[in-house]
Order: sequence, then structure tokens, then C-alpha cells
Amino acid sequence: MAIELEREARAEAVRSIERYFEQELDQRIGNLAAGSLLSYFLEEIGPLVYNQAVSEVQERLLARVQELDLEHHEDAFQYWRRRDASRGRR
Repeated sequence: MAIELEREARAEAVRSIERYFEQELDQRIGNLAAGSLLSYFLEEIGPLVYNQAVSEVQERLLARVQELDLEHHEDAFQYWRRRDASRGRR
């Protein structure tokens, strides 16, 4: 699955890469080179980040599903127990 960014997000990412090179590495990188570098990272490293995020979400969802029984459990065969309790006997 290819990871693609929306147009504005991609443009912002390219600007960020350009700024990083200029401020942190004291080098200028052109718009095309920054865009190519972004494409490389998205293709090469993006799936690693994506898969890790999916795995973490899966774990959280599984934990929530397992809690459903505790949060929404109803005991069966309670009619007579409630009726007897309302009459003052068990």
C-alpha cells in the first residue's frame, strides 16, 4: 500500500525538509530534491511507521473489545431472584 500525502501536507513536508537542510545541515536543497527525498522516505520508511501504528491501534481495540464483557455483562435467570428479593425472601 503506497503512502500518499494530500497536496498541501506534501508541500508543507517539502518546505520542512528544505528548512531542515538549511538550518541543521547548513546546506541548501532544492524543491525537487526535497520532494524526491520525501518520496523515498514515504516509500522506504513509511510502511514501517504505518505498520507499527496499525499494530498499536489493533492492541488498543482488542483491549477495549475484551472490556466489553465486563462493562456490559448481564446475569441471566434473574427474574425469580429479583422477584423474591422484592418480597423479602430468597
